Amino acid sequence: MSLTDKAIDQIRALIRSGALPPGSKLPPEPELAAQLGLSRNLAREAVKALAVARVLEVRRGDGTYVTSLQPSLLLEGLGGAVDLLQSDPGALLDLMEVRRLLEPVATALAATRISDEELAEVKRHLDAMREARDDVEQLNAHDAAFHRAVVAATGNETLLTLLEGVSGRTLRARIWRGLVDARAAGRTLAEHEAIFDALAGRDAALSQAAALLHVSNTEHWLREHLQSTESLPEAPPTANSA
Repeated sequence: MSLTDKAIDQIRALIRSGALPPGSKLPPEPELAAQLGLSRNLAREAVKALAVARVLEVRRGDGTYVTSLQPSLLLEGLGGAVDLLQSDPGALLDLMEVRRLLEPVATALAATRISDEELAEVKRHLDAMREARDDVEQLNAHDAAFHRAVVAATGNETLLTLLEGVSGRTLRARIWRGLVDARAAGRTLAEHEAIFDALAGRDAALSQAAALLHVSNTEHWLREHLQSTESLPEAPPTANSA
């Protein structure tokens, strides 16, 4: 472990212990360095690294603060890191596998917690998908919003952020599916309707099964096409899916 890594760990330890709670201001650099037994240069490098990780926020002319430490903030870099894997079909399949492991369980959890208002939000995106079935980009945008609304209903921000980060990488494949497979829109709508019906019935087991079928079908399609083409064409930029 490098000296900078050790310095980072020391500041993290202060945060974990509660000595520097979320929103608190760090001591000035000379005091922080003396408190931790570090050189000012090491303290500065550690602060920079933690600022990049969104653990700290450097406010010019004011000082350095501990951020809110919310999962959505700390994990927001996941999507960007995942996007760097765009040229690797094997990585895409790995991410689809992760989605298959997480999303059905998340959907089951949502069935036990979803409110009437949240269910109405899911239905709004399902209705929009029906209207947009001949517009691939709009269909996928509302598909993404549908899944985000479902996972958001779990009330688990960490789970929501993780799935958004992972699924953002799969959106290009889903758009391509709509472009090359004329039957995909109809199948996608039917699968989403099954998920919605299970959620409306507050049936956790059925919700999990419906979500598993949907994600597994997409993964199966993707594996078949990657075996024949070994790559995916670029798709138009659009919002991340959930």
